[in-house]
Amino acid sequence: MTLQSILLAIAALALVLGLIWLARFAVQWGGLAGGARPRRGGDDSGRLALVQVLALDPRRRLHLIRCDTRHVLVLTGGTQDQVVGWLDRAEP
Repeated sequence: MTLQSILLAIAALALVLGLIWLARFAVQWGGLAGGARPRRGGDDSGRLALVQVLALDPRRRLHLIRCDTRHVLVLTGGTQDQVVGWLDRAEP
């Protein structure tokens, strides 16, 4: 390999990495990043939050989701997803 081919390879790598960085910046600036990611931990910053996930078997999962002050159980991963039911809000 000659010095010229090594420099060309380094320049091409730098160009590709720069394009990846610009694409990441454009996605974040456009508001597309993080919109579909569920929030964990039940924080009060949003109306909808994923509180807890329980793996029933390798395919099926039971999700506890908070919507405002109520909770709903959703079963996913089988032949079709199902809402198991809304949980009653505990009165203080």
